[in-house]
Amino acid sequence: MRRIKFLVKLVSEGRLESVEPSEKISISYLRKSESNLASAKILLENGHPEESVSLAYYSMYNALAALLFRTGIKCENHSASILLLKEVFRIDNSDISFAKKERIDKQYYVDFHATEEDVKNLIGKAEEFGGKLFDFISRLNNEDIMKFRQRFRKLTE
Repeated sequence: MRRIKFLVKLVSEGRLESVEPSEKISISYLRKSESNLASAKILLENGHPEESVSLAYYSMYNALAALLFRTGIKCENHSASILLLKEVFRIDNSDISFAKKERIDKQYYVDFHATEEDVKNLIGKAEEFGGKLFDFISRLNNEDIMKFRQRFRKLTE
C-alpha cells in the first residue's frame, strides 16, 4: 500500500493520529449524525434548503467520524477523513464527496441554489450512507479494527 503525502503531512502537524479505539466516542458521533439528519429534514420542510444541505452533509461526516473513532483514528480534516474512508476501509466515498461539495457551494456562495428535489435526494443519500456506516461499525470486531489500523499506518508512515 502506498503512502499518501497529504495524510503524512497531517500526521506531522498533529491533525491526524492513531488513538485508542473508542466505542463511546463512536456512539456519540452516531447520535450527532442522527440529529443532523433529523434537523436537515426539519429545515427542508420549513423552507431552508441550503441549510438543510449543510446538515445532510454533517450527518454523513459525523457517521464517518464515528467509524474513525471506533477504529482508533482521529482526523481533524474533512478531506482526509473522506480519503481514509476509501483507502483504509475500502468504502465508496463518492456520496460523501458529493455532499461535501454541495455543502461548500450552498454555504459559501450566493449564486448556488438548492431545489427541494435535490435536497430530498441528498437527504436520501445521507440516510443510506449513515445506515451503511452504522451497519459496518456494528459488525466490527477486534481483528477488523487491527486490520484497519494497520492499513492506516501503512498510508501514513
